Formats: sequence, structure tokens, C-alpha cells
Amino acid sequence: MKKIGIVFLMLMGVLGCKTSSSQKLDTKAEVALKGNWVITSVTYPGSDVIKVTSFEIADSQCFVGSTWKLVSNNNKGEMALTRSGCPSFASPLTWYVNQEGNFVMKVLGADVKAKRVREGYVLKVANSSENRFQLVDRINVGGNSAEVVYQFERTK
Repeated sequence: MKKIGIVFLMLMGVLGCKTSSSQKLDTKAEVALKGNWVITSVTYPGSDVIKVTSFEIADSQCFVGSTWKLVSNNNKGEMALTRSGCPSFASPLTWYVNQEGNFVMKVLGADVKAKRVREGYVLKVANSSENRFQLVDRINVGGNSAEVVYQFERTK
């Protein structure tokens, strides 16, 4: 009887560790996002009054005109801020799209491996087409939830 109890506990432990679907990749969505992109706009309610710092890097409006390269076969890429009057910033990144339609990203520092970066960002992929897509971030503004929408356009 003791062996049955131990086997039952082991089975429950294995079933309890089942991989969640949020870690499964949506490779079709990833391939669709592969390429070179530029952010053409960043919008959110109250943008004329409220400043939002994106990805703990710079004001969200500094991301307008930023360039992004997304490589789907190894889930790596790079991004660079290029807007005048904003901090200069360029960084490699890792990313993937999970089956829930979330874009999961880590911004990496120079010579830092992704496994050493503990914090990342989860944004919703929306309105995806061949030449454009949106990433939607949910933020807290004065105790209320708001969406920051990053509009991406494919570059040639």
C-alpha cells in the first residue's frame, strides 16, 4: 500500500509540472514577424498629459522611428532608438511569440546572455498583416489599466 501512495505522489508531481501553453511557441506568428521594422507611432490614452517610460529605457515617444530586426529561426534580434532629442540606445534582444499571442521579449545589455537577464516584457500581438503589426502593453495609470500601442511597419 505504501508503494501505491508513493507512485501516486510521483505521478501527481509529474502531472503538476506539465508545461503551460504560454511557453509553447507560435512559429507561424514568429515567421510573420521576421524582418526589419520601424515603429511609426506609440499611442495611449492621455498621451498629451502622461509620460510613459517604455521598457525602462526612454520616453515612449522616443521609440517612434526606432528600428527593430527580428530573426525568427533563432528568436534573436536587435533594436535601436534613433530619434533626435532622445537618448541614443541600441541593444540585442531575444523574443518569441507564444500560443496565446503574446510577444515575450528580453532586452539584453552588451555581452550579456539572455539566461542572465531576469526581467522581460510581455506584450500582445495585434492587427498583424504582411507589412504591419502592433504590440500592445498594459500599464497602470493612477490605479487604472491602460494600453500602450506600438505600431510597427515593415521596412524594405
